Formats: sequence, structure tokens, C-alpha cells
Amino acid sequence: KPKTKRAKRFLEKREPKLTENTKIAMLIKGGNANLTVTEVLKDIYAVKKPFAVLYKKKNITRPFEDQTSLEFFSKKSDCSLFLFGSHNKKRPNNLIIGRMFDYHVLDMIELGIEKFVSLKDVKNNKCPEGTKPMLIFAGDVFDLNEEYRRLKSLLIDFFRGPTVPSIRLAGLEHVLHFTAADGKIYMRSYKVLLKKSGCKIPRIELEDIGPSLDLVMRRTHLASDDLYKLSLKQPKALKPKKKKNISHDAFGTTYGRIHMQKQDLSKLQTRKMKGLRKRPAEKSAEDAGGSPKKKKS
Repeated sequence: KPKTKRAKRFLEKREPKLTENTKIAMLIKGGNANLTVTEVLKDIYAVKKPFAVLYKKKNITRPFEDQTSLEFFSKKSDCSLFLFGSHNKKRPNNLIIGRMFDYHVLDMIELGIEKFVSLKDVKNNKCPEGTKPMLIFAGDVFDLNEEYRRLKSLLIDFFRGPTVPSIRLAGLEHVLHFTAADGKIYMRSYKVLLKKSGCKIPRIELEDIGPSLDLVMRRTHLASDDLYKLSLKQPKALKPKKKKNISHDAFGTTYGRIHMQKQDLSKLQTRKMKGLRKRPAEKSAEDAGGSPKKKKS
């Protein structure tokens, strides 16, 4: 039990919620990280800010052999995403991207850096900090291969940013493009420039702002199907309630069925007019149960 109000607020923030907070990523250097890996972690931290935590000290750990240190850091900093950078002779310029479920490693994919262009090397204007990027994935392998499909889901989780209720056109200024071809993954970062076009819709141009990475997939650690389905489970309160007797056609038109009791039209209240009033003869005939006799002329 918390002993202070500060500790109580801290625990309340970590309690499960119907609408979870924006996922935070932790970026960790391995015990033998070189300059390239360090620069990559710094640049991805700059893209991910403010939803990221960068650990500057080196941590001697091997995520594929022992995951306890990653789980400890995840619980300490309340992070559900991680990026681990390391370098050795067997696996040079190595990145391990992964995510947590209940402070335990769910998915983990190892990527090798073959080419890297830093943010500092590109002398163009950058996007403001905290800009929500647009994610584009090119390549059939992202839909055909299970490992690449899980990598796509992992990259979306890592870079998607906060959930926003509305979008403005000027806010769509950062694009992250991932291309899978020839066994490699190409990551490119662009700034969207809205130019004059002579009409309401502006002309769009893309300007490279960095970082640029050429990656190759190495080892993978994927969750089982049962655990993966459990991690995707949503609470019942968030699921939309089904509305009965409502259907939609191919054009989006909504049709509804209304159930009503049989109406007695004789008791229907109509507009009172002198011409619609019943004559005394008609009233007496209705009371007697017969129709009024017509008078002979």
C-alpha cells in the first residue's frame, strides 16, 4: 500500500485503464555499442520524442538469451516498447526492436544496419518535436510473410504516436516510409511541403530530412498465437453495442425496422372541422347498430 499521496498517484497512473496512455519506448545501448548504433538511437529518440526514454549508460545484456533486464527497465520506466542497440563481430551494427505485454517480452525482431544517414547529415528544415507521422509500407512481403507482417505491426506500434480526435491539413507534415525489397527494409523520413497549385488542393512535395536506414532482418522472437490473441483482447466496455433491426446497403444507406402494435383507425384523432362532424341521424343510427334510412324525394 502507498504510504504517501505521491506514491498513490504514481500507482494510480499505472493501473489498467479502458483507454490506455500513449505507448512509451525506451532506447537502450548495449555494453559494446559503437558510434553508428549510438547515433541511430539518438536520431530515433529525436523522431519519437516526447514519448521515449533514452538510456545513455551502457547495459551489458543479451535480450535473446536473457530478458530479465529489459523487463526490469520496462517496469521501472513504465515503457511497453523498446529498441536495443549493440555491436559485435558476429552481428555488427545490431538493433533489436520489441514490445512488452504485462511487462514481459511479447515480440522481438533483430535488424542489422547496413547503411545509415543521420539527421545531422541532411541540412533541411526538420519537423517540430512531437509531430505525429504518417506511416507508409510498400512491398507485398509485408502482407505475405508472417515475420514481415509482425514487423509491420511492431513498427506501427513504435512510431504511431498519440491517438488524436481530429486532423488538420497543415499537421500532416511528417512521413515515415518503409519499403521491403530484395530481402532488405529501407526506412526513409520525409517532410511534406504544401505548394501552390492554382486550386483548392495544394501540390505536395516530399523533402528528405533523415534519418535514413537500410536494414536487414536477422533473428526473430515472436509470441505464440494464443498469447498474441490475448494481448489484442479489448475490454467489453470499449466494444460498440450492436443496434438491433438496423442494416446498411452497399451504398451506405441505413435502413431501420420499427415494430408497432396494430392501430385502431376508428379512434384516430383527426382535425376537427365542421364538415367532418357527424349528423344527429348518423349518431342515432350508429347507436342502434344500423345505417340511417334515406328519405324519399
